[in-house]
Amino acid sequence: MSEFVTVIGAGLAGCEAAWQLAQRGVNVRLHEMKPEKRSEAHHADDFAELVCSNSLRSDELTNAAGLLKEELRRLDSLILACADAHRVEAGGALAVDREAFARAVTEKIKSHPNIAVISGEVTEIPEGRVIVASGPLTSDALFEAIHRKVGGDFLHFFDAAAPIVTAESIDMDSAYAASRYGKGTADYINCPLSREEYDAFWNALTTAEEAPVHGFEDSKVFEGCMPIEVNARRGYDTLRFGILKPIGLPDPRTGRDPYAVLQLRRDNAQGTLYNLVGCQTHLKWGEQKRVFSMIPALQNAEFMRYGVMHRNTFLDSPRLLDATYALRADPRIRFAGQMTGVEGYIESTASGWAAGVAAACEAQGRPMPALDRQTAVGALACYISDHTVTKFQPMNINFGIIDPLGYKIKGKREKNLKISERALAKIDSLKGEL
Repeated sequence: MSEFVTVIGAGLAGCEAAWQLAQRGVNVRLHEMKPEKRSEAHHADDFAELVCSNSLRSDELTNAAGLLKEELRRLDSLILACADAHRVEAGGALAVDREAFARAVTEKIKSHPNIAVISGEVTEIPEGRVIVASGPLTSDALFEAIHRKVGGDFLHFFDAAAPIVTAESIDMDSAYAASRYGKGTADYINCPLSREEYDAFWNALTTAEEAPVHGFEDSKVFEGCMPIEVNARRGYDTLRFGILKPIGLPDPRTGRDPYAVLQLRRDNAQGTLYNLVGCQTHLKWGEQKRVFSMIPALQNAEFMRYGVMHRNTFLDSPRLLDATYALRADPRIRFAGQMTGVEGYIESTASGWAAGVAAACEAQGRPMPALDRQTAVGALACYISDHTVTKFQPMNINFGIIDPLGYKIKGKREKNLKISERALAKIDSLKGEL
């Protein structure tokens, strides 16, 4: 038996996997190619860098993302502990100060006596037990090594990140603070557009010049992180029924919902930076400034980060992995994170948790307690390993992949809450074994 487990990648999944192994007394060698080498989407040297957004989505138990986070809290997740410690106000969502969050995760990992951090790129899958959590932006050399190991074709999609502006550059005479339907505190800055302003913005957005991305096609964009310009080209009102939806956000100056609204979400604890919600893009940087500055509240916006477009890669997991994220053809190797087809920060964390716990159980010669589809963590594991899925695509956690109650409950929120209560009761009953 190997005396240690190798974890490749110190993103959310890799850090969570390493932590769960180390907390169970298993020695870990955690490999991270930063700072010697980094992908086109990463900028900071700390671990668990949040690229696309600082939001970890809903924190309510009537939402599947909220359930998944609460399960992970009860399962002693490192990522959730650090996220909760560095949260910023975002209504009913969990959003974090991304720099403070990443710094906290890095400090926890580097100070753990059972974790040895090794800097530098990994170009081959090592011997012994290993968890590959190198992410959707895996380096070319490791990508080729994985491809040789699993055979067949990888699937590709493209992911996009939204711009960030400074708070002081937002024209608050043209904006107002509010959360949709008055839910929670007024944590979002809302940038309204009249019909004429929206018309000009939509026309500019749909005709703006995009940055070149090799192999990019609209049909290959993952729906959950679609560039705003691609979304806009699907129809004049698409944005008004989606990310620029004005319903439930009445302008206090008129008492009525505006024609369209762009929301800005706080990106750090100090409230000095704001993220353009839903505005993932791969327009050229000059075009981004020109187009988004057409929104009255952003006419003088100072952009601290422009949107970027990058390649994501994931496995055909139902054909390759079991429910512990182990490679069926070679179970000493596990995968975790977005490469497995779980989509989203918390989903990646959940896969890292499951892979880490399973590898620890295996290393210590004890069985991994089964988490079935009645829990969110288990439902994700079942989804990526379900060989009956014919056209596999990345998936966020949702109640549709969790087992139904088996009896009728009136009202969607009430039904979802009952499903969450059942899941948490199961987590609590298994926590000692896990």
